[in-house]
Amino acid sequence: MLRFFQNTKRSLDSLLILITDLVADGLLFFRLLFRSRTALSAEVLFLRKQLAFYEERQVQPRRLDDSARFSLILWSRLCNWKEALVIVKPETLIGWHRKGFQLFWKGKSQAGRPRIPENIRKLIVQMAKENPTWGQARVAAELSVKLGICVSPRTVRAYWPPEPERRGRRTTSSQNWKTFVRNHAQSIVACDFLVVVTARFRTLYVFLLMEVGTRRIVHCNVTAHPTAAWTLQQLREAIPSDHSYRFLIHDRDSIFSAEVDHCTRPREHQRRTPIVKD
Repeated sequence: MLRFFQNTKRSLDSLLILITDLVADGLLFFRLLFRSRTALSAEVLFLRKQLAFYEERQVQPRRLDDSARFSLILWSRLCNWKEALVIVKPETLIGWHRKGFQLFWKGKSQAGRPRIPENIRKLIVQMAKENPTWGQARVAAELSVKLGICVSPRTVRAYWPPEPERRGRRTTSSQNWKTFVRNHAQSIVACDFLVVVTARFRTLYVFLLMEVGTRRIVHCNVTAHPTAAWTLQQLREAIPSDHSYRFLIHDRDSIFSAEVDHCTRPREHQRRTPIVKD
């Protein structure tokens, strides 16, 4: 317990020092904004001459603390830091930036949704065992329509029983998902979005379209503001009108509108080509 309080006190002290240094640096920055460009250029040259003297004498600087590292990362976004960096290597500053990037994602990540009640979990397992031809989407639909229990297929998947346990001694002629993909891999394409964050913490969305049989990326593009119309245009550019694909796999996000399912079907297969939604 004593160690816990000591660690907490040390963390609060570090946070207080960081905030104090940032406020002081911010006030100094705003004060420098009102100085003339000539005076600032002369002061920069004056400071660089002093740093050159220390470099010539090979004087080692003191180890930087967390507040100094954070300040350098913050102010490096406003200038050409590669030319002004002296006390550490560029790889070191990039490593500090990468550590801040990890902290950004750690704060953005969450623990996830709470578990559903135990009686609903048991009901999902029971429905899966008693209906071996049903999929996760069918179980979710039955719970929603007949019992008023609104759960998504992805939630049902989290409590789905293992395949041998679900099948038991019963046999069925319906092929499972693995068999379906293996039999029709050459005529299946799958599309989805992935999220990337740039060095300036700007969120971008990458659209990918892949052939399942060859694992070849058919098309990819990047946008900061994805819409259903933009997604539809990407599919039109990637898939020709005389394509031989029979199945398109995508999730149930609203960005994949009904027009997406319609435009990806060739004219001679518009009535019989299914669209598989995960």
